[in-house]
Amino acid sequence: MLVRSDVDGTETAVTVTVVGTPSMLPEPPDVVIFAVKQFSLAAAVDAWSDHRGIPALTTQNGIGAEEAVTSSRAGTTVLGGSLTASVGLTSSGIVRRYRRGGLGLAVVQGGTEGMLARLCEAFNAGGLQTRPYADAAAMKWSKLVGNLVGNATGALVDLDPGEIYRHPGLFSIERRQLLEAVSVMKALGLPIVSLPGADVRSLARLVALPAPIARPILARVVGAARGGKSPSLREHARSGSGPSEVNWLNGAIVRAGRTCAVAMPVNRALVELLAEVGVDPGLRSGLAGSPARVVAAVSARVRSG
Repeated sequence: MLVRSDVDGTETAVTVTVVGTPSMLPEPPDVVIFAVKQFSLAAAVDAWSDHRGIPALTTQNGIGAEEAVTSSRAGTTVLGGSLTASVGLTSSGIVRRYRRGGLGLAVVQGGTEGMLARLCEAFNAGGLQTRPYADAAAMKWSKLVGNLVGNATGALVDLDPGEIYRHPGLFSIERRQLLEAVSVMKALGLPIVSLPGADVRSLARLVALPAPIARPILARVVGAARGGKSPSLREHARSGSGPSEVNWLNGAIVRAGRTCAVAMPVNRALVELLAEVGVDPGLRSGLAGSPARVVAAVSARVRSG
């Protein structure tokens, strides 16, 4: 039995079946939803290697999940998902929904529009606003832009996104990483699309405005966007152990920038700093709560090129 807490505090008991391996299922599922972090995806895909013919749905943040799944499931239907609902597991074991958000779905490999429509209908019936998209890459990269907000910077400075956007120096880092991401999308020929519960197109338009105009607007919007849940990279930095998804977030932008010959100095600096923070507790504690030190550290790495 699982307890789900909705945005309004309503709690619902949900019956779920838990098995140790796919072979323990009483019958094959209609679709396999890979809902693990990017760094755990390869193991999850391998666990389902004997069920390669079952359609799969990826829900990971960042770039790379779809490629990982399609490479091992040739000819099988694979769909990509971009989840904007903010969900977390509380200390008491309750699955809490912090903000409603929604889900974007797109066919990545094989599949039919009928399957896409059926999945959209099923998720909508379950209370998750879901929309189909024609271009999976544009959908996933647009979600990546949204995932950048307050994420890597928040992991370094250990502040909420709203506080980050109210600080001029930290906002400059945020703005520049987002502008770099938008530049990569343009170089790749991908349009920015808005997702259910995440108006990424408006975000891109706002960050392109002069900083004195954009900062107060975005500080208000970003401050309320996550419903009180910290971004994933900040949560990881606070744990002080294990891998993070930065290489599939800011790291994906750096790699795409190299391919497109577009410089990504701020995203590169953030990737480097987060890697150092992950192995150096002293650096992590020295940057946490100190916007000036974070700004200086990022600026130094940008200059070093």
